[in-house]
Amino acid sequence: MTTLKEGDKAPDFKAEDQDGNIVQLSDFKGKKLVLFFYPKASTPGCTAEACNLRDNWEQFQEKGYAVVGVSADSKKRQSNFKNKYEFPFPLLADEDKEVINAYGVWGPKKFMGKEYDGIHRTTFIINEEGKIEDVIKKVKTKEHTAQILE
Repeated sequence: MTTLKEGDKAPDFKAEDQDGNIVQLSDFKGKKLVLFFYPKASTPGCTAEACNLRDNWEQFQEKGYAVVGVSADSKKRQSNFKNKYEFPFPLLADEDKEVINAYGVWGPKKFMGKEYDGIHRTTFIINEEGKIEDVIKKVKTKEHTAQILE
């Protein structure tokens, strides 16, 4: 779906997290960033993916990664999701889809024979200089950490 690829400059972004704090790409200068887009907070696949990242949080910390989740959910929904599962990373409430569109992860999807537009589960690994190191399009929700840190 996305046309972004390894070596591209990561699109700048600025959005509010679950608590209304502004989070932007420049906050992570000098750090590696795992920016993961997921379709909907508290759904089974998204919960499995985010919990896998949470359960491996120390590995991300040791390797110098920051982690940020993004979906089009409201701040309230993101806050409930984060608090329920005790995620140590922020979840951006991108209701106007500015970040989602900047990274090209919104588009046609199929589920149970129905076509609709939605967020394609995609993860971007961004290096310390703001360049994309990897784009993971086939996310394995229960093994996502291994896909990122391999």
